[in-house]
Amino acid sequence: MTRIPYSLLDLSPVPEGGTTAQALQNTLELAKHAEAWGYARYWLAEHHNMPGIASAATSLVIGQVAAATKTIRVGAGGIMLPNHAPLVIAEQFGTLETLFPGRIDLGLGRAPGSDQTTAMALRRNMAQSADRFPEDVVELLGLFQPAEPHQPVRAVPGEGTHVPVWILGSSLFGAQLAAHLGLPYAFASHFAPDALEQAIDVYRSRFQPGVTQEPHFMLAANVWAADTTEEALRLKSSQQQAFINLRTGRPGKLPRPLDDIEAATDPRYLAAANSALRISAVGDRAAVAEQLEALIARYQPDEMILTGMIHDPAARLKSFEIAADVLGQGAEPKAAASA
Repeated sequence: MTRIPYSLLDLSPVPEGGTTAQALQNTLELAKHAEAWGYARYWLAEHHNMPGIASAATSLVIGQVAAATKTIRVGAGGIMLPNHAPLVIAEQFGTLETLFPGRIDLGLGRAPGSDQTTAMALRRNMAQSADRFPEDVVELLGLFQPAEPHQPVRAVPGEGTHVPVWILGSSLFGAQLAAHLGLPYAFASHFAPDALEQAIDVYRSRFQPGVTQEPHFMLAANVWAADTTEEALRLKSSQQQAFINLRTGRPGKLPRPLDDIEAATDPRYLAAANSALRISAVGDRAAVAEQLEALIARYQPDEMILTGMIHDPAARLKSFEIAADVLGQGAEPKAAASA
């Protein structure tokens, strides 16, 4: 196995039959295990008005995860910047970095992380805010720098903390922006892989030294690992159902797994879900090792971030443990980038 830093993306899934309180407790439990298993980062994502995701107040959950762990980097994968004033995010993540120095990451996305009705409830003009994304990123980066004399607006806490900022994306826009600003880049290939190869090429070929001196690309992939491939495929069916439910306007809690999803699902919708989730590793330990190695060989990421929506918290723990065991084999990796 080619060894690179590996990280974990958690959406704090709320399973059918469960509560948001249980989902958040499951997140804290998974984070503590992830630290012990050698994951470099533990990231949480901002989504709103989704009954199956408990991490809407992302910075608050990040603070709880950081407090429950000791060494693992904790951050946002990501904060949807059009929902917020840059000053607010600078203060939130400046506070987190002040409380947990050297452990906080800030990934920034351009999408709202919600539907348009919810976007309006967030009191932001989404079209205008999305158009301002590059300017807002630059403003936010400036707020993390030491304050200038007579600077009229300062982030306190925030100024001088140099919180590492990442650009997240699923299109070429984010790749171009990350390259232009010299920032690390993470591609959302775990659910929107169509532009993956082109985005990697754009980012690496156009990268200009800026905040960082070299490009740093993170590949996102799903993983469903179990003792048998049959059981792993069964675990995967929860996320397949969730994807279909979301795309057909029926978002809800994370569904229970199905023994035979093909028999219970419209083949057109299942094909769309499988296409969107194709950057994945699913199976027993040997199969997951082979598939992760193939992804690393094909896309040559500097780092990999894994996710996987699994209904049973114990099965989710085991899946990420198997993945960590696989990715932890081999030569020592280069250190995970702090920026």
